[in-house]
Amino acid sequence: MMLTREILVVDDDSSVRRVLEYHLEEAGHGVLVAPDGGTGFDLFTGNRIDLVITDIMMPEIDGLELLRRIKAMSPETAVIVITAHGSIENAVAAMKLGAYDYITKPFNREELLLTVDKALQISAVLQENRYLKQFIQDHFTLEGILGTSRKMRRLFERVKKVAGTDAPVLLLGESGTGKELFAKAIHQHSSRRDYPFMAINCAAIPEGLLESELFGHKKGAFTGAHADQKGRIEIADHGTVFLDEITELPLPLQPKLLRLLQDGEYNRVGETSAHHGDIRTIAATNRDIEKLVEDRVFREDLYYRINVVPIVLPPLRERREDIPLLANHFLQELAQRYNRPDLRLDKEVFRYFHQYPWPGNVRELKNAIEQMMIFSPGDVLDATGVPDHIKRPHPHAGNVLIQLPDEGIDMEEVERDILLQALKRNDWCQTTTAKYLNITRSALIYRMQKFQLREGQDKPNTTDGG
Repeated sequence: MMLTREILVVDDDSSVRRVLEYHLEEAGHGVLVAPDGGTGFDLFTGNRIDLVITDIMMPEIDGLELLRRIKAMSPETAVIVITAHGSIENAVAAMKLGAYDYITKPFNREELLLTVDKALQISAVLQENRYLKQFIQDHFTLEGILGTSRKMRRLFERVKKVAGTDAPVLLLGESGTGKELFAKAIHQHSSRRDYPFMAINCAAIPEGLLESELFGHKKGAFTGAHADQKGRIEIADHGTVFLDEITELPLPLQPKLLRLLQDGEYNRVGETSAHHGDIRTIAATNRDIEKLVEDRVFREDLYYRINVVPIVLPPLRERREDIPLLANHFLQELAQRYNRPDLRLDKEVFRYFHQYPWPGNVRELKNAIEQMMIFSPGDVLDATGVPDHIKRPHPHAGNVLIQLPDEGIDMEEVERDILLQALKRNDWCQTTTAKYLNITRSALIYRMQKFQLREGQDKPNTTDGG
């Protein structure tokens, strides 16, 4: 169920208040109304308010003074001011004081609701960043990313050094290794910590919307663009932008990102005038980006621009000594969330945990413990509750007898044959095949595309250069 957003409307004109209240409540928002600035400020201080819409011209405490008080008390709260046609200079003054936008009388319902929705989105981002900064200050240090293994200690040192610079970072690692967590840690330990941290998953946003989401758009730039919109790059100005799954960025967008990284300039969709962006980029991928560059799927110049400082995050199977620490940490989190303070893990559980290859890494470990907790009637999570796929014996390369011929082998052909046999053995189920091969599902899909492997073929097609 979506949380109702609370909007405060302040206007000394009762008819304006009624119109705004009607439209906003029809759109599903909660609305409080006030006839003057003093009453409005009292309501703001006594309630959880997500957005304020205020007239500028009011007796005693006018809209500009109300705006000053609100921003002094809660800088992340978005404020929209109301102005009449011909009084745009008042709106400009309000924007300089921190107002998000303005609307003019008489109101257009569609434009009103669009402006409100965008303001609420911006407010949510700012509130999340404030919460994130406060949470990190209270609970999170770099060492709080759990791990005492030698690999993790070396990784912490590398992250500390790069955090103090403004250099672009490329985080490399399998899915579930905590790339976004490390990106947030780098941001928090940087000189940009007081500005936004904006995470953008390049694979999660439809290709047709990605440019607008990144750079913003001008009103009328395309169907549905009813108003100017800031992009996430602009919202994150002076802060850090985390480009997750950077290799999924469409090829036509790559030179536009390169321009931003090289020159600090970008254009909103539908605009010819350039905007300046001051951001620090941290990119991440779980794919073989060098191979994608070789295959000309990813631009070489962009690769070198984002890859100033590469940081490789080790998979969980390469730091098994951290498993007990992580497992008990997740158990404590779950015990608090589900109000089961006496939960504990039986030692026998770790025998299975240590032999399992963890293709989903830390994320899979957390999910396994939560599953055990849900289905366990008691407080001791023992080996009987360990998921079956973790209990099963897992093949290791060392168990495979390989006899190399004197005349040598074609490594590409061997890899194709292994993949094809594994897929057939597992009825072409990608999830079980990936677990069988001890690789991630995304790595399997990449290799299937590389060798043009499709269900039903007896022999993979030969490719030229991958």
